[in-house]
Amino acid sequence: MRAEAGYPPDAADRLLPEYDFVVVGGGSAGSAVAARLSEVAEWRVLLLEAGADPPLTADIPPLFHSLQESEIDWGYETEPQEAACLGMQGRRCYWPRGKALGGSGVLNAMLHVRGNPRDYDAWEAAGNPGWAYRHVRPYFIKAESFEMPQEPHPWGDYSASEHGAAGPLRLTQSAWRSPLCGGVLRAARQLGLRVGDAGGGRRPAGGLHAAARGRGGRRAPELRARLPCPAASRANLHVVRRAAASAVLVDPATLTATGVRFLLAGRNHTVRAAKEVVLSAGTVGSAQLLMVSGIGPRRHLESLGIPVVRDLPVGENLQDHMQLVAPTYLFNRSHPQERTASQRMDDVYEYFAHRTGPLASLDLLQVQGFIKTKYEDPQDDYPDVQYQHIRFPHKDFETVERVSRVTRFRPEVHEAVFGRPVSRSEIYVQLAVLQRPRSRGTIRLRSADPLVPPAIDPRYLTHPHDVAVLVEGAKFSARMAKTKALAKDFEVEMSREPVPGCEHLAWETDEHWACVVRTLATTIYHPVGTCKMGPASDPAAVVDARLRVHGVQRLRVVDASVMPTIVTANINAPVVMIGEKGADMIKQDWGAVAA
Repeated sequence: MRAEAGYPPDAADRLLPEYDFVVVGGGSAGSAVAARLSEVAEWRVLLLEAGADPPLTADIPPLFHSLQESEIDWGYETEPQEAACLGMQGRRCYWPRGKALGGSGVLNAMLHVRGNPRDYDAWEAAGNPGWAYRHVRPYFIKAESFEMPQEPHPWGDYSASEHGAAGPLRLTQSAWRSPLCGGVLRAARQLGLRVGDAGGGRRPAGGLHAAARGRGGRRAPELRARLPCPAASRANLHVVRRAAASAVLVDPATLTATGVRFLLAGRNHTVRAAKEVVLSAGTVGSAQLLMVSGIGPRRHLESLGIPVVRDLPVGENLQDHMQLVAPTYLFNRSHPQERTASQRMDDVYEYFAHRTGPLASLDLLQVQGFIKTKYEDPQDDYPDVQYQHIRFPHKDFETVERVSRVTRFRPEVHEAVFGRPVSRSEIYVQLAVLQRPRSRGTIRLRSADPLVPPAIDPRYLTHPHDVAVLVEGAKFSARMAKTKALAKDFEVEMSREPVPGCEHLAWETDEHWACVVRTLATTIYHPVGTCKMGPASDPAAVVDARLRVHGVQRLRVVDASVMPTIVTANINAPVVMIGEKGADMIKQDWGAVAA
């Protein structure tokens, strides 16, 4: 373990036979739960994480893509898709999932966007008391330590009252940004959209700027942010790395969770939980662990010879945001900026010497946008498409090939989307992100062996509404590129490279865009919903409103998998909120004071 990284020490050599709470998964939710429970000095808390510490490169904002396909990535792939992922190898979309302290947040950009209040109000209306926005808002604020700009921000105003100032998660805006960032927001204004703060409050249609996790040019994975140095680690919190949970132990007579079995250093270990087992292994991991432990759909478990402990719809209700990696835009065509080897070395020096410059910034990715398509009620301010942006300097073949590889584009698709355009000019892609998909998928076991990856079938774009919304997203992007702020000031022009498989369709018709959507749209790494929260009367529910597994005592799930419906935002901030609120529920239920 790297002591200088600020992570708590490993407790593998001093494991106790029993803890009050055993938390499985050290991601954004699990780290919050473990840290908050350990605030109660008399409670002993064990956090089991299948991975280890993130590498040093995880601290550098724009390098998060380089962590995909590494040892800290579970590296899942979907089942072949019938209606989507047509441009990917084998029609499979790649699903990076974090296998390290910090979880999937380490593999993502750590953008902090709360979602729309209506998302949470709908959770409560579906039978989950205490989950309306007025109830969850304090937990967003509790987690935040927001660095307010010293001067009025050129992209819009922040609301100090809407952000926390004393939480463990340090949030800031990148100081370095390319001129194109401002150009995109000016274009939004020219189309009549509002510009403001994406981090808190309502998510109106508009061009927004999001804060990111970290400060001083460094990203801040969850557990390190909460427990800032090994010397300050709490004695009652034990963290064990490379500990892969293999089963939740349940007393069949009382249907009570009693502990966890896990694999560490090639040996099976068992640890008891005097009070509760808390699963925070994520949308894939928590569902898989419940099912291999006998908690899941009866027919599915019986088909694999797994004794059924509790018949519940685990693995159903899978939802994900899809991003359309198109259209590609060329800009600065008459004077493309190409980063030379010398300039790249200067960037490296500036970063390590001063924590400033391009390597300290997410650049265009921190510019968010939300629009409402024609499929939403015109009287409502409830956007259904989000925009994110990525840009590449002229002839930056190394970066575009890395991004293309993790999307699993076939070679000819890569050349059309990235390869040939970046050889001509600087390029950027305005990613339309479907916010409230109607398609639903599943996670199923391939084997009773917990080490065998599960079968992930998101059934992307099987509902025609999802395709129609992304078509509108592509059309809006094309309109935005024609604004003065982009077309004139930055010489933006849509690439006319035909997308393989769509060449026969008339350019920019709805039919053409629908083909592009089915060919190029992929995950933006936000899967949720496989352990749905809902009342016992809901046949699709796995946990109740206090995140307790229906019919099994002393077992909770606290992570993205409990979301009944996906939020209108990046999911990292909502997952942290779920961890914060879940920890308070546990404290309340066991008689401790909740903040």
